[in-house]
Amino acid sequence: MAFSLQIENEFVQNSERVKSVDLHPTEPWILVGLYSGTISIWNHHTKTEEKSFKISESPVRSAKFIARENWIVAATDDQFIRVYDYQNTEKVTEFKAHKDYIRSLVIHPTLPYVISASDDQVLKVWDWTNGWSSIQNFEGHSHYVMQVALNPNDESSFATASLDGTLKIWKLNSSTSNLTLEGHLKGVNCVEYFTSNDKHYLLSGSDDYTAKVWDYRTKNVVQTLEGHKNNVTTVCTHPEFPILITASEDNTVKIWDSVTYRLQTTLNFGLERVWSIGYKKGSHQLAFGCDKGFIIVKIDCSSQNLRAAKQD
Repeated sequence: MAFSLQIENEFVQNSERVKSVDLHPTEPWILVGLYSGTISIWNHHTKTEEKSFKISESPVRSAKFIARENWIVAATDDQFIRVYDYQNTEKVTEFKAHKDYIRSLVIHPTLPYVISASDDQVLKVWDWTNGWSSIQNFEGHSHYVMQVALNPNDESSFATASLDGTLKIWKLNSSTSNLTLEGHLKGVNCVEYFTSNDKHYLLSGSDDYTAKVWDYRTKNVVQTLEGHKNNVTTVCTHPEFPILITASEDNTVKIWDSVTYRLQTTLNFGLERVWSIGYKKGSHQLAFGCDKGFIIVKIDCSSQNLRAAKQD
């Protein structure tokens, strides 16, 4: 079914390079992780910064809300994971987690687990009810592990993207992957699950300038999304609308129909390279972290007029 998009800018904040963005599930907050080693919480209703933590001299590549604990968890290039209580701004804990840069964190939706992915080629599961101990390691990639994504249809399963050019799918109870997907010509930076017409897929983005849609049950590439002119840094499958979103070091965001895979629109916010995308269920908002700051846009697929607002 064809649709039209309406996109409007709600909040633009110029800053230094934003490597990570995350939207709080209930509060009007966006958590940004900066290359400078700072994490900040901004209220996108009042357009004001509510809290800021200088946590490291090294870049923050991933920062997430753990809303059920009132925490923020952040990972940095100094190989540490740090946890803060965002109500009283106190540090809960910090620990050296990996032997190299930590690229990605995900929060398990029901279990007290954080999964981390690192340039040391290892993934780890951390249990915060057990003193933040590492309860499982996952090894098998032969280059940096750039991102990890949980399967929303199977909470015991997750996927990873690596600069070794592959995607792997894992189970929480097994230290070795049960599936490897190959097809990108260069390293893979990002991965996410999505469902379309009751079928389950993976979406990946690569340094080969493409994104790919995978039927991971058959290990086949369903579609290659072409058009970016530089590395695809992050991808997103919108929880409310039938769209796929890809972002790139070519400074653009592209929005695709998740059924036909046709390109719907290309956005350029004027904030240079795009590094991260944030979203939450039940919301029409998307957040993008870029070289020159972050932006929150409101998206609607019901309008008959295609309009992509851009920053002057």
